Amino acid sequence: MNTLPRALTIAGSDSGGGAGIQADLKTFGALGVYGMSVLTALTAQNTQGVQAVFELPPDFVAAQIDSVLGDIGADAVKTGMLANAAIIEVVADKLREYRVERLVVDPVMRAKSGDPLLRPEAQEALVRRLLPLALVVTPNLHEARALVGRELRSRADMREAARIIHEMGPRWVVVKGGHLEGDEHSVDVVFDGRDFYELSAPRVDTVNTHGTGCTFASAIAAGLAKGLPPLEAIRQAKDYLTALLQASRAFKLGRGAYGPMDHFALLKARAPTPSPL
Repeated sequence: MNTLPRALTIAGSDSGGGAGIQADLKTFGALGVYGMSVLTALTAQNTQGVQAVFELPPDFVAAQIDSVLGDIGADAVKTGMLANAAIIEVVADKLREYRVERLVVDPVMRAKSGDPLLRPEAQEALVRRLLPLALVVTPNLHEARALVGRELRSRADMREAARIIHEMGPRWVVVKGGHLEGDEHSVDVVFDGRDFYELSAPRVDTVNTHGTGCTFASAIAAGLAKGLPPLEAIRQAKDYLTALLQASRAFKLGRGAYGPMDHFALLKARAPTPSPL
């Protein structure tokens, strides 16, 4: 009998390993969840930016979903980079077909470097087809601004954005405040359609922030796969990401402005020291 929670990521590949499905699978593994993946796009990417993108055919994306969900199944699903409207349409169709209930949507639009990862015309498909299926959606300030069509400069703006996004269909909205200027803490605004919650953590002074959005959403999916209620899964994901950022401050890979995190830093810190021979 299977006792290991299962989580599926539907996202793009980051050849540099810091974000995308690589970050998702590392997060699942670090949190004790069996991770599976469906690729939507391939990126030639490193710490300096995105050099090239190859979007996979939608029918091949569908075939991957059939392979995983038709056989192994998943206790939770997370979507990341979906690239274009045709891929969004087929992903939404398959999630409905397999009656996926624990869906985390990370509405990826741009890489940390600013390079676009979602075609502009695909945003309408994201709102119309995917957000109504989401249990949790996790936009950062830039993504929330694109979804609601207004600037977000304060906690009050984040609350209003969460209200508007909730009306698009997701049951839980997390507007991430990591990019809000002038705040010593990173505060995420969470809204379930009735109540607001604010999750606060000290800002971590580090340039190793590539893949934080992917990691946060994947950590939520891991919690949901383990059976946690949404708010608890979101809280634990926030705590996990904060601890991971702190543990990754001395990590150094590449020559770019934003480096990746060491996704197994917390596991290594807890590992027993081998006895000398």
